[in-house]
Amino acid sequence: MNGITLALRVLHHGERHLAGELLAVADRHRTEHEVHHVAKDLAGWSREHVQRLALTGRAYGLDLDEPPSKPPQALLTMVRERAARAVGHRPEPGLLLLRDLRDLHLDASENSLYWEMLAQAGQASKDPRLLDLASSCHPQTLRQMRWTNTMIKNLSPQLLTSL
Repeated sequence: MNGITLALRVLHHGERHLAGELLAVADRHRTEHEVHHVAKDLAGWSREHVQRLALTGRAYGLDLDEPPSKPPQALLTMVRERAARAVGHRPEPGLLLLRDLRDLHLDASENSLYWEMLAQAGQASKDPRLLDLASSCHPQTLRQMRWTNTMIKNLSPQLLTSL
């Protein structure tokens, strides 16, 4: 395995993880309508990145299509709904939201670094496949980061000073 295949594999895992976390945050904070709807939209971008990474990986001899092991969807949905109801009754759901946004931001930041590395490798090796992939997906990852950062900036003053 060379550096490019390693970066593709790690980024595939990172984007799949981010998509799952965005959906979990959307479910956990379904009463925060902007968070709920935007997080679901942003998860779609990461799912698309996962598919594109798998397709590109094939050109490098990687099989990134294996589905992640996960609990049955019905059970997962039920657990998320109960967790969302429980969080809604706790006095500090805003702090949980800030923590979730921070975690999403860190996950997107890690992916952004790998997109940058992949783009640099594509430039160095003059590989149009990598350049096209990184130049179309990385801007969306940067937008995911900007959204989480903006939400943290907007929510932090009120939530942290009202404790």
